[in-house]
Amino acid sequence: QVQLVESGGGLVQAGGSLRLSCAASGRTFSSYAMGWFRQAPGKERESVSAISWSGGNTYYTDSVKGRFTISRDNAKNTVYLQMNSLKPEDTAVYYCAARFVYSDRLLTNENDYDYWGQGTQVSVSS
Repeated sequence: QVQLVESGGGLVQAGGSLRLSCAASGRTFSSYAMGWFRQAPGKERESVSAISWSGGNTYYTDSVKGRFTISRDNAKNTVYLQMNSLKPEDTAVYYCAARFVYSDRLLTNENDYDYWGQGTQVSVSS
């Protein structure tokens, strides 16, 4: 069982930056593929970014490429999402997700994940 706790959300002006953190419980964090998802009001949840257990493989949805960076610190059981050049359309609740895997793979579909955090609100004003 893994528990995930997100933090770092808030209100920021367009062009600003935020860094989201997702702290995971458990001793096998390094064996988990991790992902960040977001859900804006009235919209479906979408995949934003993902990272393999080694951190060597990453994925970004097209709308955040060049602005967001995902990383992980397995010693701290934490995955991060650095968000730069934020836009109003980035406003959403951001969730991190985890799944135990047996290879250094990326998971980009929400149905692939077993564990979810409670979400953290990111609001970007114009």
